[in-house]
Order: sequence, then C-alpha cells, then structure tokens
Amino acid sequence: MNGLLDNILAQSVEHLNIFLLMGLAIFFGTAGARIFQRFHIPQIVGYIVIGIILGPVLDILSHDTVVTDLKPLSLFALGVIGFMIGGELRADVLKKYGRQFFIILFSQGIGAFVLVAIGTSVAAWYTLPFILSQDTMSVDRLSISIALGLVLGAIASATAPAATVNVLWEYKTKGPLTAAVLAIVALDDALALLLYRCAATAADVLMGTHHNSVLATTFALVGEIFGAILLGFAAGVVFYLILKFVRADDKVLAFSIASLLLVVGISVTVQIGPIMPAMTLGVTIANLAPRRSKSVFALVEKFTPPIYVSFFVLAGAHMEFAKITWLMVLMIAVYVLCRAVGKIAGSWLGAVRSGAPAVLRRYLGICLLPQAGVAIGLAILASQQFNSQLGHSIVIVVMMGTFMMEILGPMLVKVGVQQAGEVGLNITEDDLIETHSVADVMDAKVPVISAGTSLRDVVQVVSGTDSLYYPVVDNDKKLIGAITLDGIRNTFATQELNDWLVALDIMEPVIAKTTPDIGLSEAFKQARRLDVEYMPVVASREDDSFVAVLNCRAVRRSLSAEVLSRQQKADNMASGQPT
Repeated sequence: MNGLLDNILAQSVEHLNIFLLMGLAIFFGTAGARIFQRFHIPQIVGYIVIGIILGPVLDILSHDTVVTDLKPLSLFALGVIGFMIGGELRADVLKKYGRQFFIILFSQGIGAFVLVAIGTSVAAWYTLPFILSQDTMSVDRLSISIALGLVLGAIASATAPAATVNVLWEYKTKGPLTAAVLAIVALDDALALLLYRCAATAADVLMGTHHNSVLATTFALVGEIFGAILLGFAAGVVFYLILKFVRADDKVLAFSIASLLLVVGISVTVQIGPIMPAMTLGVTIANLAPRRSKSVFALVEKFTPPIYVSFFVLAGAHMEFAKITWLMVLMIAVYVLCRAVGKIAGSWLGAVRSGAPAVLRRYLGICLLPQAGVAIGLAILASQQFNSQLGHSIVIVVMMGTFMMEILGPMLVKVGVQQAGEVGLNITEDDLIETHSVADVMDAKVPVISAGTSLRDVVQVVSGTDSLYYPVVDNDKKLIGAITLDGIRNTFATQELNDWLVALDIMEPVIAKTTPDIGLSEAFKQARRLDVEYMPVVASREDDSFVAVLNCRAVRRSLSAEVLSRQQKADNMASGQPT
C-alpha cells in the first residue's frame, strides 16, 4: 500500500512539475516578448531568448524534458500553425497567385538545397579528418562528404511557418508579399520532405547502406504526402458538416480544437508530420464555408497565444551550446550563409520567371529565412543514417543554424513587410481601438456653454453649430452638466420660455465622464454599459476641468473608414494599382 501511495505521489509531483514548467515558460516568455517589443524587435525573439535562459543557461527546462515530456505540446502547436495558415489559402488567392507561388516555391527550395549541398560538402571534406579517424571511415571521404552535403541541403530547404507567420500576425500585414509568404511557408514542408527523401536515398547509396528500392522509397513518400492531405480533407469535411448544426461560439471552439487534436493525434500515430494535414483541414474549412470559417479562425486565434509562447520558448530551450566545437562553427557558418543566399537568390529568380510583382522580387527572400522544428526533426532522422559522431554533427549544425535564423529571421521578415508597405493593412476596428487612448480621438473644439448663459444665447449657439452635445461649465471651467438637442426640445415642450432661464436650468447631469489618458477600448465599454453616445473628457479623476468630448459614434465611423481605407490599399497593392 505504501509503495502504491509513493508511486501515486511521485506521478502527481511529476505532472505538477510539468504544469509548473509550462507556467514559467508562458509567464516569462510573454514578459520577455513585451520587453523586446519596446525596442521594436519582434516578440518571437523574446520568446526564444527566454527559452535559452530557462534552458541552456539556468537548466530549468532541461533538454530531455523539452524533447520527451513536452514534445506533444510542440506537435500540437505545429498543428495549430498549419491550421491557421490553411485558413489564408482561399480559392480566390490560389487562383490569382497559384502559378507564381509554385514557381517561387520550387525555385527558392531548390536554390537553398543546391547551394547548401555544395557548400557543406566542401566544408565536410576539410573537416572530416578531424571528426573521424581514418580507421572509422568505412566509406571513402568524398562519398561521406557528398552524402552529408545532400542531407544538409535537403534540410536547408525547409522554412519555419511558425516564426514567419507569427511576425505577420503580430504586425497585421496584408498584401501580395504576405499572401506569397503564407502560401510558400505552408507548402514548403512538402517540398522539404520530398527533397529530403531523395537526398536520404542518394546518401544511402553513397554510404553503401541502401536497402530499399528507389521505387519503394518514392511510393512511401507519395503515400505519406497524399495520406496527410486525405486526412486533413476528411477531417475538414466532417467539421464543415458539424458547423451546419453548431452556432454557439463556445461549441464551435470546442469542435475546432477537438478536430485539430484528432488530426495531430492520427498524424503522430501513423508517423507523419502534423503541419500538412492540419493545413489541409484549414484549407478545406476556409473554402467549403468561406463566410462561417472567418469566425472559426478568429476563435482559434484567440485561443492560440499561450501555445505560441510555449512553443517558441521550448525552441529556445532546445539549444545545446555546450556541444559546439570550432570545427562545427565552420560547418554552421557555411550552412547558414549558403542557405540564406539560396533562399534569397532562388526567390528572386522564381519571382522574375513567374512575372511576380516587384515587391516579391525585392523582399520575399528575406522573409523565408526562419527555420525551426521541421528542420530539427529531419536532422534527428538523418543523424540515424550516419555514425554517432557524424550524426551528432548534423544535429548540432542544423540546430545552431536554426537558432541563428530564429533570432535573425523574424527581424528580417519585419523589415521585408515594412519595406513592402504591408504593415497594419490587415487590421480590424477592434485592433485600432486597442491602439488609441481617449486623447487621440477626443473633440476639443466642441462649443462649451457657461452655466449662466441665457436660453436665448444657448439657442443661438446651438443653431450656429452642427454639434449635438454641449458641455456646461461653471466659472472655474469645471464640468457641471451638459445640454443636448433632446433636452432643449423637452424644455420647449414643458416649460414656459422666459428670459430668466439659463443653461443651468435646462442642462442634464453627466452620466459618465472620462479622462484623456484612459484607453479608448475602456471608454467604449463604459459608454456601452451606460448606453451613452457622448462622454465629456475632464482633466483627471481629481480635476473636473473640462477638456473635450468623446463622440463614440463619430469615432467608430472614423475608425471604420480607416479600416476600409487600409483594406482598399492592400487590395490595390495585390491588383497592381497605385496606392
């Protein structure tokens, strides 16, 4: 009995520790992101840096914990990312840009593959004698170098959808560059998998360890890709049918997350990556139910921030700096440099050949440099083909290359979309409200009426302006009430119009007031709660000196016009019209 009790307690502590670790990751990751955002650095960099501190530096998140205990969270995060990307791949976008996207996809992927394969093969030729002794080389040095280069080249073709998309969402981007980036990073995993399987087969032949036929390997690859697509499509159709009978937001969110978990779970069971089937699920829903799906993706998007935070914190904690040698530094430098040149040059060439807009030729390449989980997964798989020393070298090279691109890549994505003029074009009215305070939108030019102003003069002021709300102040300019057109109308209907009537007699009490430093969203919530359209603005909570008026309806109209203007600008950019 005591032994059983001890086991139960041990398991409880173990699970509690996982919850504690995730709490630390999400809490400090979010705090770190806020610090980095103050320096205009993408928040993802803050997540990764916090992960490095919690992982390699403090060893709170140990490497074994990240790789084993927390792996399910990373897989689910990849599924969520794939699902959200799929929501952007609507039929009208693919119809308009499909040819350009596929040409650029293959051009940038193969460009990175070729340059990294050549560069790392040459670097491996010079470093192999220091990594392996002559006695342990069962295959000649040239064959090992080429095999190593082919595998690293295939891994280099992969692009991290998570890091790239996170920056696009953070900066609310929209336009041809954003559309191209989303499409390419969504499809890039399939291309990387294809190149990797081909490279792995060639490496097996060079290493003398090839057992399966090329035909069998090809069938396995095609089956894996089509199986992933079929899984996502089937789940999407079922989810679409469910949406016909479910309307409540909480139920829609529950079915959305359940569908994602099922897709990711089946993917893990049959040993295929979760991104492609989850992406297909998103594509299916977005195109079968184009209107309804917008609310579905909006609900899932609100659910995802803690998942993204923990995913990137864990990515930072995954790094193993202590295992790097000076010889690996050379391989890492060659890998990173050749991959960057291949991606940028390949994107430029593909954009030129496909007749893509100039903005894609200039900035698409630098938006495709981040690399993450898929590359590390392929590296771990590839390491099993080589002896322990070479396999370890592959993992370290890819992990460090990934780390460098996870730090620099998001900042380059930000530069690209900024230069393309697409930042802030995918913003909603609520997003704009969150960025403003009352001081940004209040009307300080509204006519102010003194308490002692006669009714005749009040009517004269009202008839000479377009305002519907007039603050009333005392001799010290303190707010004491307000006059509205309805109030004047009621006065005319119920009271005898005498010259002795003044503003103080016909004004109404102020139901709600605000201050310039209050956030606009908070002010709007108060206005909705009290059912008022106008809120006088006073100097501070302690000082009732009148400052301005917040016209809620007029501000909302102005914000709606701004949203439409930005969307129109993005549409004009996509169609090639001047903005």
